[in-house]
Amino acid sequence: MQDCRDEFIGGQRVRVGALDLEGDTRPSALSRLGHTSSLKRGGSLQMTRPSNWRFETPQQVQFVEKLSDVVIGQLPNFWKLWISYVNGSLFSETGEKSGQVEKSKKNARQRQSDFKKMIEEVTHRLVKLVRGALLATTLPQGEQSLYGGWQNKTELPGAWITQIIHIVRACYEALSALEIPNDLLQVIQDLLLDLRVHCLMVTLLHTTDDVRCLAEKEDWVVDNEGLTRLPSQFEQCVVQMLQSLKEPLEIKSGEINILQLDQVQDQATDLCVSIMKVFISCLEQLSTNRDGDATLSHISMDLSSPDRFKNMQECSSPTSEQRLLIVLSNCHYLERHTFLNLAHHFEKHGLTGTEKITRMSIVAVRELDEKLFDAYIERRADPIAGSLEPGIYAGYFDWRDCPPPTGVRSYLKEALVNIITVHAEVFTISKDLVPCVLSKILATVADEMCRLMQCVSSFSKNGALQARLELCALRDAIAAYLNAESNASFKMALDALPQLYGASEKKLLEELLNKFKSSMRLQLTCFQPTCIQPVKR
Repeated sequence: MQDCRDEFIGGQRVRVGALDLEGDTRPSALSRLGHTSSLKRGGSLQMTRPSNWRFETPQQVQFVEKLSDVVIGQLPNFWKLWISYVNGSLFSETGEKSGQVEKSKKNARQRQSDFKKMIEEVTHRLVKLVRGALLATTLPQGEQSLYGGWQNKTELPGAWITQIIHIVRACYEALSALEIPNDLLQVIQDLLLDLRVHCLMVTLLHTTDDVRCLAEKEDWVVDNEGLTRLPSQFEQCVVQMLQSLKEPLEIKSGEINILQLDQVQDQATDLCVSIMKVFISCLEQLSTNRDGDATLSHISMDLSSPDRFKNMQECSSPTSEQRLLIVLSNCHYLERHTFLNLAHHFEKHGLTGTEKITRMSIVAVRELDEKLFDAYIERRADPIAGSLEPGIYAGYFDWRDCPPPTGVRSYLKEALVNIITVHAEVFTISKDLVPCVLSKILATVADEMCRLMQCVSSFSKNGALQARLELCALRDAIAAYLNAESNASFKMALDALPQLYGASEKKLLEELLNKFKSSMRLQLTCFQPTCIQPVKR
């Protein structure tokens, strides 16, 4: 066994199976899993492998299998010889006299402790060599140089560690089938426990790295639900991870459930939470990455261009605002679907701490959702609200000295067109986001109108009518998306105006409102109530 290790460490195993070329035709340890009974009958269980197997398989895996072959190829024969020695059948077969047989059997019984130590030495050496190849830090400092020496080898991913677990389990089952006492094999069980825990942690850590790389796969192609393929790719990545852990987490005879160990449970839960948070960080990175952006400008005042809201599938480089919306849509899907689906998979595969994983994931995605939502609202609402005051007072307009109203002025129509522009941008990506986005933007616009009205020291009769006309026109046009905050702002703005008492003034107001709604009917169609319910925020 030690020579086997030295041979690999010395780099003599670069060529195809050096020991195999020397005529070693023993069946591999892997081939014995599920066939341990054949070992007793001496059956051949040689496993067929591709010719390039040795070149593709990491050195540590080849070493553990060769080591197992050395043990399984020889220890059973010694064990059977010992049994024959103890029960006297060995002497009967050689024609010994009965007296001599009894004497030899008595001598054998006195040597049982010696043979037990020999078996222990073999199993302990086997375990230490495997630990040196994969779990060197679990060995005492003084033994690491003797059994280790694999520092220059690449760290194995979970799939190869699973292969090693498979090999060691096969070795254990083969030895157990010989009815070797369990106390002599317990050290192998302890090794299996550590290997299973190691495989779990390595797989979770590597999955974290895989998830971190998912951002590079974002192609910004949006489906009919306003989603890219990223949430699905993330879910698939985690599900594949759980499926790869099926064998290490499986509880074989004599093994324990590693997920019931408190320390393992806590570490696994924390790493699962980390996987979720890493993906959420990827989404944030994507939402703020400005690489490849087209030249950005303020909201267009002209909707005549057919390219303004072209299909996202044709837009290889969405604007930063479009990216915010896409990531927002993905965040909503994560909270409402992906995290719940993954919770089901975690429970299905026996992972504990599912409630904590889901709770912390939802908290993290909501924080990002709020951050991105506020960023988008700021980019879209501020230019609209900021255009109101210059528009109102364009041409030296004065509320105390203005002509009788003839209709809604252009600044308000331009503001509505800008709001329609936002509606179109959001609707193109995700219909579900339209209500919450418009409601928030309109609350900002209503608040600004309220501030502007309250800042006016006095109104003439014509000025009051003009102000009421424009406030009512704006409020009625966007009524479907008003919330309590925006309704309160419009009420305070109207309360700041002188009341209309004359019937002629009220009639003129109604006529001008109807004229505005008629002339803007096509543009205002998008503000009509729909069955879409706003996403709860």
